[in-house]
Amino acid sequence: MRLTAAIADYQREVELRDSGESVSAEVADKHYELEVRESADGYLIVSDGKIFDCRVEGGPESGQPVVVTVGTQSYAITLTDPKRLRGAASMAAQADKAARIVAPMPGKVVRVLLEVGDQVEVGAGVVVVEAMKMQNEMKSPMAGTLVTLNVLAGTTVNAGDVLAVIE
Repeated sequence: MRLTAAIADYQREVELRDSGESVSAEVADKHYELEVRESADGYLIVSDGKIFDCRVEGGPESGQPVVVTVGTQSYAITLTDPKRLRGAASMAAQADKAARIVAPMPGKVVRVLLEVGDQVEVGAGVVVVEAMKMQNEMKSPMAGTLVTLNVLAGTTVNAGDVLAVIE
């Protein structure tokens, strides 16, 4: 599972693989192997022989930051699933019979796969955005015609920018 984690102004893409009692995590080109065990107050996380007592308040589905307390330090972490963000934005956009493909996070357009006027199938790639050293292909949530293309290869985009519109 890939998520974007933000603490204050610090933002990184996190990839997690859960295999029962252990979790593999990739954060900023660093690899972590963690053992996770539930405790009375939260979780015990074992990493490189060190044990961390963690408590988690809130959930990412609330849209609010998750508060993670490790020992005596608390961190407000906003977790975003880029796939869910793209899906939610696309679903809302379809209410007016148009699908807006929106940048899920700041990045740079590395490829534009279609041109205005092209017919588009559901799931077809439209634009490739690179963010935090990862390339994400933005796909069409509906079949139709590409009517607006707001970016070119090399364009820098912000989270929420409309990259293309399909009707």
